[in-house]
Amino acid sequence: MLVDDFDYELPDELIARYPSSERSGSRLLVVEDAVLHHQRFTDLPQFIRPEDLLVFNNTQVMAARLFGRKATGGQVEMLIERIDAPCRARAHLKASKAPRPDSVIYLQDGSAVKVLGRDGELFCLEFPERVSLVLDRLGEVPLPPYLGRAQELMDRERYQTVYAKVSGSVAAPTAGLHFDQPLLNKLAEQGVASAYVTLHVGAGTFQPVRAIRLEDHVMHQEWLDVPEATVEAIQQCRHRGGRVIAVGSTSARALESAAASGMLQAMRDETSIFIRPGYRYRVVDAMITNFHLPRSTLLMLVAAFVGRDRMLNAYRCAVAQGYRFFSYGDAMFLVRQGDRHAV
Repeated sequence: MLVDDFDYELPDELIARYPSSERSGSRLLVVEDAVLHHQRFTDLPQFIRPEDLLVFNNTQVMAARLFGRKATGGQVEMLIERIDAPCRARAHLKASKAPRPDSVIYLQDGSAVKVLGRDGELFCLEFPERVSLVLDRLGEVPLPPYLGRAQELMDRERYQTVYAKVSGSVAAPTAGLHFDQPLLNKLAEQGVASAYVTLHVGAGTFQPVRAIRLEDHVMHQEWLDVPEATVEAIQQCRHRGGRVIAVGSTSARALESAAASGMLQAMRDETSIFIRPGYRYRVVDAMITNFHLPRSTLLMLVAAFVGRDRMLNAYRCAVAQGYRFFSYGDAMFLVRQGDRHAV
């Protein structure tokens, strides 16, 4: 298939540059069989059965954007992609000229960061203290580039899920942004079980697909942890006849990566899984997800789940109905067509 097969027209005014006033105050487009239901996100419990299992990604977004200058005075913008050791990290650097190995970047408070070398597109950096402390003191929330604005105070809270626990992402698992504690409580009172995975979302999630054909695209790597407790929760869900519902494409990627051998098992490793049409989902039966960018790998993941034509029809309907798109936008609840789970 071609990347052009996953394009759609989106008016600029439908890009949600700010979150709704309440976390669960967004709209919800339910795609089930051949029917589209226009709901509110607070209506979600009526589509979830007591025997189902919700799987959340508990990654926490780092304040990963830093600003500094080279010894020559040139401005540098850093986006920390991965903390490798207490004082070492890999990062994307934006500067008029790429810093050389052994050069120094001075942060806003004057502290010096040494450039050790490169790892592909990333720069290897050494900090004078723990990276986490530097980010806490100087870092900004790395908002997606399509929002077209700088971080504001409220983003520290709203670009983070209420159940975020394990720091390491440079982008939020945005489907989870719609859940507030009252909604989580209501689902629990309904008897719906929950489980957690961790997948640290990398900056590669925003990178355009530059290949013409899907099979030529090289997927970025992301770190994940699917614990044994989650594997057991899925087995129990299968036993009682429930559905495994991935909260977000990142949860879906984690679960499907852990089942790549044909059998779901605990996994703590890197993944570069590229889910696109033709892929057969092994674990996920339903998915809660936001509306994704045209021509993006996340759009292809959704197309593999419900079918390309069905997905594009839902997106056209969402545009016509004025839904809000992308990270701070509205959500979809997708129910899988065809065969149930394979593992």
